[in-house]
Amino acid sequence: MTEDNRPDAGQAIVELLRRNGVDRVFTVPGESFLPVLDALHDAPDIALVVCRQEGGASMMAEAYAKTTGRPGVCFVTRGPGSANALAGLHVAAQDSTPLLVFVGQVPRGFREREAWQEVDVGALFGSVAKWATDIQDAARLPEYLSRAFTTACSGRQGPVVLGLPEDLLYARIEPIDIGPAPNCQGYPSPQAMSRLRALLANARRPLAIFGGSGWTAECRARLQAFAEAQGLPVATAFRRQDRFDNTHPNYAGDAGLGMNPGLAGLIEEADLLIAVGTRLGDIATGHYTLVDVPKPRQTLVHIHPDPQEPGRVRVPDLAICAAVQDFAEAVSTLPPADTDSERQAWLSRARENREAWQQPTELPGPVQLGEIVAWLGRRLPPEAVISNGAGNYTLWVHRFYPFRGWGSQLAPTSGSMGYGLPAAIAAKLARPSRPAVCFAGDGCFQMTCQELATAMQYRANIIVIVVNNGSYGSIRMHQDKHYPGRRYGTDLVNPDMVALAQAYGAGAVRVDRTEAFADAFEQALAADRPFLIELVMDPAILRP
Repeated sequence: MTEDNRPDAGQAIVELLRRNGVDRVFTVPGESFLPVLDALHDAPDIALVVCRQEGGASMMAEAYAKTTGRPGVCFVTRGPGSANALAGLHVAAQDSTPLLVFVGQVPRGFREREAWQEVDVGALFGSVAKWATDIQDAARLPEYLSRAFTTACSGRQGPVVLGLPEDLLYARIEPIDIGPAPNCQGYPSPQAMSRLRALLANARRPLAIFGGSGWTAECRARLQAFAEAQGLPVATAFRRQDRFDNTHPNYAGDAGLGMNPGLAGLIEEADLLIAVGTRLGDIATGHYTLVDVPKPRQTLVHIHPDPQEPGRVRVPDLAICAAVQDFAEAVSTLPPADTDSERQAWLSRARENREAWQQPTELPGPVQLGEIVAWLGRRLPPEAVISNGAGNYTLWVHRFYPFRGWGSQLAPTSGSMGYGLPAAIAAKLARPSRPAVCFAGDGCFQMTCQELATAMQYRANIIVIVVNNGSYGSIRMHQDKHYPGRRYGTDLVNPDMVALAQAYGAGAVRVDRTEAFADAFEQALAADRPFLIELVMDPAILRP
């Protein structure tokens, strides 16, 4: 606090973060926001995590938000720093994650002169953020930060970017007298719930797809009970598999990349489709082929927190603007369905399709990735967190790992490479007692592998499983399909992954046969440090 007892803007920002429940901040430090760093020095209740690259920092903040249910917070510097952070912001936008990114800016008097590292926050981030602006008046900091939290958390959640001019942060303001920002959501009307009840009563082949953000363990339990009471098969949207227990009799599988053809058939044949929280995007609908645009063949009920989402692409028969938590509370009052033999046969078909699809496939070579992933599902507790980035290796993870506990999956619906490692670190920092396992391809891992240093610094004892096939496998698969015999630009010359991890101080082993994996994983679990397991894969194997 300054000598006249008025805080400077840096101190005010930290106090406003505290009042909104922020307990951890991710950053790559920059001289453009030194007053904030100085204020964090005196805030022991807000942990500071210093990352190695701003993309890793913004991804950690995004994953931390998913893990805790509170907005993630990231501070980056202007120019190159903010450009690097855009990767995590895009994840937050497409994954509907509440995220606040603060960008240190040039002094206000330097604006629009292309000063050193100057960036236009609105222009750079406007297409991915819910709100992106520069703060020009220190006295309005409480107003701007309150709006930022409300915008990030209300309706469809998402990222907000605030530019902080360097000179503004040294200005003094009046003491802060506001509390936490409000979170505004819709609620299902009695008329909508009555209509939903009637549609459920008349349906013979109903199917629900659960997805989106804003879930809690409590609302998942309520929606699982709703599915049981209605005899309702439930699929999960792309990379939202922890929205429903994958071992539950009502679970129908994940509507993701490499979708089970049996599940695709169920979506097409359903006479009632209930989309809860999900946007019903291109992946979950087989690139818009399973649910027609603009008028679906199925009777469509679309529940989403953004009033502009239902009807944006398709015209639903019933649109409900509500947060998932509030919808879950409302459906808990619906009476159980009187399911007939046709409904029971429909549910049995969904379960049998899913169970058959989850059986590991056998492929050429000494490393059977399907068996390894299935073994992990038996070895790890339901609350273990599995993270990944993007690449064909994820097809094995999503198909063969049974996500059971709430919050057990951290995976970018945006398909961002490099996400798995920062996400696992964030999950471990948020919940140290839960195992955190990152899957990454060799190309994916090297996007953010420097964050192993962050894991070491903060004793985030994660396990990283690198599936190494010496190539950008998913791109090579598409290249082979469209340009057979003309492979180009997709082969990789990689470092020694074990030596690289050991150079950071992590433990590491290489596994080149399935039988060796269990011992390697037990060694990783017992290690008091981050640990990397390299799986050597045949580059010819591109999908399960």
